[in-house]
Amino acid sequence: MKIRVLGAFGGEGLGHRPSSFLINDRVLIDGGSVTGALTVPEQLRIEHALVSHAHLDHIAGLVYLTETLGFCETGAAVTIASIDPVVTTLRAGVFNNVLWPDFSRIPHADVPVVKYRTLVEDVEQRLGDLWVTPVQVQHTVPTAGFIVHDGSTGLIYSGDTGPTAALWAAARGLHGLRAVILECAFPNRLAQLADIAKHMTPDLIRRELDKLPPDLPVWIFHVKPQFHEEVAEELERSGGDRVQLLEQDRTYSL
Repeated sequence: MKIRVLGAFGGEGLGHRPSSFLINDRVLIDGGSVTGALTVPEQLRIEHALVSHAHLDHIAGLVYLTETLGFCETGAAVTIASIDPVVTTLRAGVFNNVLWPDFSRIPHADVPVVKYRTLVEDVEQRLGDLWVTPVQVQHTVPTAGFIVHDGSTGLIYSGDTGPTAALWAAARGLHGLRAVILECAFPNRLAQLADIAKHMTPDLIRRELDKLPPDLPVWIFHVKPQFHEEVAEELERSGGDRVQLLEQDRTYSL
C-alpha cells in the first residue's frame, strides 16, 4: 500500500496544507488539499474519496476536485464515501447549489461527476481495491475513523478525535496493520481547548498509546500550523521513537 501525504496539517499556512492522503493513487482519505498538491492528470485518476467528517479542513480540496472533474469532459467521476451523517451533511450543506454546485447532477443526473456511497458503521466493506471499516470517533460533529487495508497490509486512520476507544478496539487482533495515522491539533498548554474541540495534545497521545495495537508506529497529522514546532518538541519528549510527525509531500509504503 502506498500513502502519499497531500496535506498533513489541521489548517492552512505558508507551506502547510490541510489534511489529505492519497492511497495507491486512486483513493483519497479526506480531501483538505487535493488540487493544490496534484496535477490535473493525477486528479483525474482519483476514483473514491473516503471522508472522515465534513469540516472544511477535510473537504476544501475535494470541492475543487469536483470542479476539475466537471471541466475536463473525460467522464471521470469521484464517489464520496462515509458514514450516513457525513454523507447527509455533504449533500445538504456543501454540494447544495448554494455553497457549491450540486455535482451529483453535473453534467447530467444520470452521468454525474459526484456519486455518494453510505458506508455501514463497524462493518468491513469494499471500496475500490481496498477494504474499509468505518468506526465513529469522538469529535464535535459526527466523525469516522477508518481501518483500511488492501488484503495484505493496512493502517488505522483516526480522523479528528479526542481520546477514543471503539476504533482501537475494532483494530485489536487484526493482522497486517502497519501504522496508525493519529491526529494531534494542539500543544499541551491548550489542553482545555483540545477538550472542548475534541482534539488531541501530546499528553493525550501519550495516554492513548496504551489503547493502540502494540508495536505499530504512530504517524501524527493535523497539527495546527501555528503550533507545529511546539507540538513537535512535545511529541519528541513524550512519544519516544514510536511517534513521529508525518511529512507533507512524502510517500510512505506499507
